Amino acid sequence: MMVPAALLLLGALTAVVAPRLLARADWPDHEPVVALWVWQCVVAAVLMCCALSMTLSAAAAWQAVRGHVFAPAPRAVVEAYVLGASRPWAAATAVALACGGLWTAAMLVREVVRARGRRRSRRTELLVRAPLLPGEEPRPDRLVVLEGERADAWWLTGTAPGLVVTTAALRRLKGRQLDAVLAHEQGHARARHDWLLHCSGALANGFPQVPVFASFRAEMHRLVELAADDMASRRFGRLTTALALVELNEDRGVFGPSPTPHAHLPLRVHRLLTAPDRLPPFRRLRLTAAAALVPVVPVLVAFVPGLRALG
Repeated sequence: MMVPAALLLLGALTAVVAPRLLARADWPDHEPVVALWVWQCVVAAVLMCCALSMTLSAAAAWQAVRGHVFAPAPRAVVEAYVLGASRPWAAATAVALACGGLWTAAMLVREVVRARGRRRSRRTELLVRAPLLPGEEPRPDRLVVLEGERADAWWLTGTAPGLVVTTAALRRLKGRQLDAVLAHEQGHARARHDWLLHCSGALANGFPQVPVFASFRAEMHRLVELAADDMASRRFGRLTTALALVELNEDRGVFGPSPTPHAHLPLRVHRLLTAPDRLPPFRRLRLTAAAALVPVVPVLVAFVPGLRALG
C-alpha cells in the first residue's frame, strides 16, 4: 500500500502547490494559451494520481483485479508491490476513488446535457425571432441580426454555427470592430473552449470542497477570454478589439467603481491597450514541455517498484 499512498500524497501536493505557483507567476496573462495547457496538465496529473492509486489499491484488495493488472508482469514485479498487505484499507481506498471517478463522469455528463439544452433553447428562440428565409440553408459563419436594445454578441455553436448580434451592438460597433468580435467568438469555437469550460465546471461542481478544481474553473473562464482576445487582436489590432469590448459592455456598468459579474473586462481592455510582451519562443517551448511532463510523474512513481525489481 505504499505506492497508492504515495500517489495520493503526490496528487494532494500537486493540487496545493501548482495553483499557488501559477497564481504568483506573471506570465499567464502574457501567454494565455500556454497557461491553459499548463492548467490542463496540472489537473490531469491530479486525476492520474487518483486513477493509478485506485488501480493499485484494487489490485491489492482483489485477486481478480490483480490478475488483470499484472497479467504480463514477472513474479518479482508483483512481489515488489507487496499487494497482499492492508487489504481492508486497499478495498476502502479503491471503492472511494472509484466512486469519485463515477461522480466526475456523472458531473461531466450533466454539464454537457445542460449545455446542449441551453444551446437547443437558444437555437429555437433564434429561429422564432430570426427565421430562415424561403430557400435559405443554414451555413457556417452565418451572421444573424436580432432586434434588441442591449448591445450583445455571441457565437452559436452546433451543426449550424454562426454569430448572433443585436441591433444595439451594430449601432455601437464601428468599422472593423464587428470583425474583431466575430474573430473573438470564432476563436472560442475553433479552440473548443466550450469543452474546457464543461470539464472545469464538472470538476468544480462535483467537488466544491477541492480548491484546485475551483481555481481551475475560474482560470479557464478567464484564460479562454484572454486567448480569444489575442486571436482577434492578431487579425484586427489591439485597439480595435479593445474598443469593441468597450462598446459592447459599456452600458452594463462594467467600467464603474462597483464590482460586477464582468469585473474582469476592464483588465482585459487594459491588457489589450498596454500590449504585454510575449515570452521568448524558447521559454514558451520550455514551459509547454515541462507541463507535459507533469502528468508523467505519477506514472513514474507507480512503476518505481517494478523497475527496481527488474533492475
